[in-house]
Amino acid sequence: MTSTSIAIPDQFQIKELVNQNTYLVGGALIPWRGKTSEVYSTISSTKDYKPTLLGTIPTLGKKEAINALDAAVSAYNKGQGLWPTMKVVDRIACMEKFVEQMKTKREEVVKLLMWEIGKNLPDSEKEFDRTVEYIYDTIEDYKQMDRDSAKFEKNSGVNAHIRRGPLGVVLCLGPYNYPLNETFALLIPALIMGNTVIFKPAKHGVLLISPLLEAFQNSFPKGAVNIIYGRGRAVAAPIMQTGKIDVLALIGNSKSANALQNQHPKSNRLRLVLGLEAKNPAIVLPDADLDLAIDECIAGATSFNGQRCTALKILYVHENIVEEFNKRFSEKVDALKFGNPWEDGAKLTPLPEPDKPLYIQKLIDDATENGAKVINTKGGETTENYIFPAVLYPVTKDMRVFQEEQFGPVIPIVPFSDIEEPLDDMAESNYGQQVSLFGKDVKTLAPLIDTLVNLVCRVNLNSSCQRGPDVYPFTGRKDSAVATLSVHDALRSFSIRTFVASKDNDYNNAILKDLMDSRASNFVSTDYIL
Repeated sequence: MTSTSIAIPDQFQIKELVNQNTYLVGGALIPWRGKTSEVYSTISSTKDYKPTLLGTIPTLGKKEAINALDAAVSAYNKGQGLWPTMKVVDRIACMEKFVEQMKTKREEVVKLLMWEIGKNLPDSEKEFDRTVEYIYDTIEDYKQMDRDSAKFEKNSGVNAHIRRGPLGVVLCLGPYNYPLNETFALLIPALIMGNTVIFKPAKHGVLLISPLLEAFQNSFPKGAVNIIYGRGRAVAAPIMQTGKIDVLALIGNSKSANALQNQHPKSNRLRLVLGLEAKNPAIVLPDADLDLAIDECIAGATSFNGQRCTALKILYVHENIVEEFNKRFSEKVDALKFGNPWEDGAKLTPLPEPDKPLYIQKLIDDATENGAKVINTKGGETTENYIFPAVLYPVTKDMRVFQEEQFGPVIPIVPFSDIEEPLDDMAESNYGQQVSLFGKDVKTLAPLIDTLVNLVCRVNLNSSCQRGPDVYPFTGRKDSAVATLSVHDALRSFSIRTFVASKDNDYNNAILKDLMDSRASNFVSTDYIL
């Protein structure tokens, strides 16, 4: 396998470096003249392989991190700040202003998605468009939430006006595999609910935020959203150590999440919204439609090179069909096209982490030393920035690839004779996000579904695991998630029910009427958003 050396189309060339020399704190784009970090792509611009320099970002430290925290705390101002007390309709107007400006940056963001993380062109465009759609859907759901709460309730002689209020200051850390979509799935609902936010982009997929900085700056009140750069240890840890963070919103690795939680001096006061690892299995029953199962398993295991928490990371195939499955599956994997992200039909693209091919090779070596074989012809072929997906069979529990979330192009297949085998493994697993179940006999499927819904949070029937549509709940059991992300659920994850109550008497009712008639309170209001 040789590395790609075709000419890069003009519209996808990096003609100017993105030297991000400002960061957003307190409503100002603050110039940075200190140390910077170079951002490289593992995609080569030359025939002789060489990583491509894309630009630079500020290497901020504790001082800048605390300044960002102070700006967020000041903007929240003990719940008295402009943003947390703003009328819902006005917060929505700010968000609408932002998304309209964001849409003008599509071409720049999509190009950086391809170069920074190696996501192919259709998927990069889909990530941008899906994020825009997510923002509009969030706005609509927020309107409905406000409509539903534009009323008073009365129970046991007490009137109550119940709404959802912000939680405070949110530290938001997104993942590299969906640096726009999944980051904004945290950031947007946190913001629109009235929280103030400190956001640090992921290590890979950091420059693609640059085109959006001015939109953040001029769409929201100062301090409502603050964007900083640097290593997590240098900027996130000092922020957590102050105890002033009310919500940790993180999609990534549980080790990072645990480390940051442990930095907070008042852990019982820290709300968590976490999307973490998964080891999502496919279970292929003997009566499964093999054509369908193979196509869905390939999509689930190899889409974006398996670098998705929702990827299929282990395949359980019934022993009666495993030989046929393996043969056809391996041939289809080998037929996948490797290329640069803008190449037509490129399903496999360069890995953004320079050390990932070596890690995957170690998993392959460990498996083969313990009795597995690489059963596809191209499996394990390596270039400077890629390792071709290796289909491993038979995989057993004593192999690293069985235990670890590989997050890359290697596909373990486990044969089974009794359905209790995969069920036992799932019950013992540290993870519980999703499963794909392939089969058609209703009498077999029914009890299986009834069990699987108690082990994971989404059972995909004859289809690969995925996050979307974004209106559906996205969460997990055990070490896979804390809280639920979807358009509907995320607004609730970043808020708390809060209400004004008064005894039902003439004195109080007159005051409430005056409050509503005067429109002096943004909270006590029955104004209705159409």
